[in-house]
Amino acid sequence: MKVLDPFRVRAPRVVAVVEERFILLRKAFSFALIGLLNTAVDAMVFFVAYSHLTASPLALDLVTGLADGCRCVSPDNLRLIVSNLLAWLVAVTGSYVMNSFITFAAESGRKLGWRRYGTFAASSVLGAVANTAVLVVVAQVLPVWVAKACAILVSFVVNVAMSHFIVVRRRPDAAGSGPAAG
Repeated sequence: MKVLDPFRVRAPRVVAVVEERFILLRKAFSFALIGLLNTAVDAMVFFVAYSHLTASPLALDLVTGLADGCRCVSPDNLRLIVSNLLAWLVAVTGSYVMNSFITFAAESGRKLGWRRYGTFAASSVLGAVANTAVLVVVAQVLPVWVAKACAILVSFVVNVAMSHFIVVRRRPDAAGSGPAAG
């Protein structure tokens, strides 16, 4: 950052810390914007798929046949589940691609890989399960659009919690002088 150039000689450590924090802030902002975009993609794909599965006679017959065959879910709930999983798959794929090319371009080398995609998708599976469960339950008593909004909110909370407690959880201080040691 050119704005810090006058300080590089006098306070190189401070400049390094500021630049590091700026990079982290830029990545967080980019990740959040991509997340918002993919939330919109998720909702749009869901409503298009759900509309098609609800309106198309062929789709209705197919979903009804599958639901009757498995006897584990109603046709209405199967339409919700299939639409939601399709929307999640499209959104998680878009998120992986955009984050690989934008947010984490330096780390990924702007290259995509099946293994990295699998890891990325796997890290959001619990959020997708929570999203789908909430969608199905809430849709029993409220309109589908309200259920989808609730599902998006719940999956956001689950994904943030997973990131906080599992993916990037705080490590115990090696010297034992962390907050819990006091």
